[in-house]
Amino acid sequence: MSVRLRAGLIGLGVMGRNHARVLNGLDGVDLVGVVDPAGRPDSAPHGVPLLATVPDLLALGIDYAVVACPTALHEEIGLQLAEAGVGALIEKPLAESVEAAERLVAAFESRGLVAGVGHIERYNPALQSMRTRLEAGELGEVFQVVTRRQGPFPHRIADVGVVKDLATHDIDLTAWVTGEAYVSVCAHTVARSGRPHEDMVAAVGRLTDGSMVNHLVNWLSPLKERTTVVTGERGCFVADTLTADLTFYANGEVSTEWEALRAFRGVSEGDMIRYAIPKREPLQVEHERFRDAMVEGTGDIVTLRQGLRTVEVSAAVLESARLGETVTLKAPEVLDAV
Repeated sequence: MSVRLRAGLIGLGVMGRNHARVLNGLDGVDLVGVVDPAGRPDSAPHGVPLLATVPDLLALGIDYAVVACPTALHEEIGLQLAEAGVGALIEKPLAESVEAAERLVAAFESRGLVAGVGHIERYNPALQSMRTRLEAGELGEVFQVVTRRQGPFPHRIADVGVVKDLATHDIDLTAWVTGEAYVSVCAHTVARSGRPHEDMVAAVGRLTDGSMVNHLVNWLSPLKERTTVVTGERGCFVADTLTADLTFYANGEVSTEWEALRAFRGVSEGDMIRYAIPKREPLQVEHERFRDAMVEGTGDIVTLRQGLRTVEVSAAVLESARLGETVTLKAPEVLDAV
């Protein structure tokens, strides 16, 4: 690339170190400095200076920064970057509250700065292929979206519960693959690990087109699962985002006359197709898209307004669980088309 961008990184936890790895080899970008609020001096990439504060990083003249520190710090650091006229790629969730997310949106939009949210599932090859096929009408009318996201407890997470840490992935990807917004949610949560935040959530929602959504999320299971199933009038798509596989199960068209086999396979069968799709690392693609947006002013990134909407839905999930009733969401004025 003819244009070279100067990037900074804030946060060197598990995700931060992955960002550092990708930034270090990203074409057209120089990683010029790192700040780690947790003070891990041995985590900085080789040859990249570890700085004490965000102002120290800004003093290097960066074009944008990746914010990969705890969610509670997103607003404070994001506002510093916006005030300095610096773009930002902020890890999900955008902020710990709707109000904080709104302030971040206002800060970056009022200055015309490029800013995005790190909802990495949008760049998973299986979900990218699914969205393209849904847009082409291959499934016909969508009836339901079901996601299952479970696995062992991530000890790196201390400041939020499973809704904001994990369910935000499913909330964002559901709205993105369908092109619809949430209009209501009803949820139940439980806490079993002794921490102050919820460990499990089961949520049911409705989208603007009337389709149903189900999310099952926990981090107390020895089974690691990342599955999105979209069912429509012609069958269903199943995306496994751990393996980046996408499979299509067509509605049954061929009856099974072999009586003994019907007990195992059902009365009719349709085609099952596992698509061969190119598989690139989602984080690499996410950084490339954000880099391009910085250079060109527009691009295939998750906007702050979309990140705000996800925070709004996750807040509604927690509110529903607290009240024990369905929560209705205000319809967004405009659904950004990404």
